[in-house]
Amino acid sequence: MIDSPTRRAPIGAATWVIADGWIPPASTGPEPEMTSHDTVCILNASDSDATVSIDIYFVDREPAGPYVLDVPARRALHQRVNDLTDPEPIPVGVDFSCVIRSDIPVVVQQTRLDSRQAANALMSTIAYPVS
Repeated sequence: MIDSPTRRAPIGAATWVIADGWIPPASTGPEPEMTSHDTVCILNASDSDATVSIDIYFVDREPAGPYVLDVPARRALHQRVNDLTDPEPIPVGVDFSCVIRSDIPVVVQQTRLDSRQAANALMSTIAYPVS
């Protein structure tokens, strides 16, 4: 039986990992559209709002976070990592990894725009779901 809009089965996972995080340190083109960035894309296809926390892990220092986001039911959120500031901004040009936890199942994807050169690069990958 296919789920109807009034009855949605949960999809996704409650914990996700993005191992490759890095915000390019320079940009070309108009801001904010072409600002180099990493983005955490979250889909909440359920009928309940999701509270999501992101912890950022670094190579040479203690983790930052949690960064807490709300993703309404039946909505998507595209959160630029560059814009995370509370409890602290994420440094640019520094390797990091993310652990994303949600109180309900969601789907997570990562996107990176590297506009350091006029010939831009866009990369996207699904995060790793932890079962």
